[in-house]
Amino acid sequence: MAEDGVIEYFFSAHSAYAYLGAWELERIAQDSGWTVAYRPIDLNPVIAATSGDAFGSRSAAHSDYFFGRDMFRWAEWRGLPMIRHRPTHHDNPLERPNCMIIAAGKDAGVISRAILQSHWRDDTDIAAPATLRRLSEKAGLDPDALLEAAQSPKVQAQHRTNTDEAIARGVFGSPTYFARGDMFYGQDRLDMLARALRQPFAP
Repeated sequence: MAEDGVIEYFFSAHSAYAYLGAWELERIAQDSGWTVAYRPIDLNPVIAATSGDAFGSRSAAHSDYFFGRDMFRWAEWRGLPMIRHRPTHHDNPLERPNCMIIAAGKDAGVISRAILQSHWRDDTDIAAPATLRRLSEKAGLDPDALLEAAQSPKVQAQHRTNTDEAIARGVFGSPTYFARGDMFYGQDRLDMLARALRQPFAP
């Protein structure tokens, strides 16, 4: 926590705005020389614990804007293809893809971007082992080793630890980034994150 030179990145494997910011985050990390610590989380308990604003409680106007017009503008701005409807498998359990990202270790960035893209560009079932196997192979990773590791007690415990830490640190949505302990919520804060890596903001 609050380690200099490390961007802490709390997110969910199905997060629309994590997808929209994923490649920009990678660019910022490469340009700055900072590394990214990937912290996939179980998003629903985080939201329930810190904001109490469950997705279903949002007004239609709010949802239509935040998960419609604004999302598609960002996709165009970032140059990322994106389906124009709610992903078919969006409500499937996320423990397997989240844990696969954790299990990937130094390759977490590669597989996390592949999973996010598969969900929001290709409308696949990212909870399905067959999907994760295909994405791993395409990324040049060992799918059998990753799928096995994702189900291990150690990796599942890390997933719970990530979620508990997110709650303890006041995270209320995905994606959330920390630099030197300073929190930045949303991929629309990535420019501010980049500035913070060079020059921290005043307390």
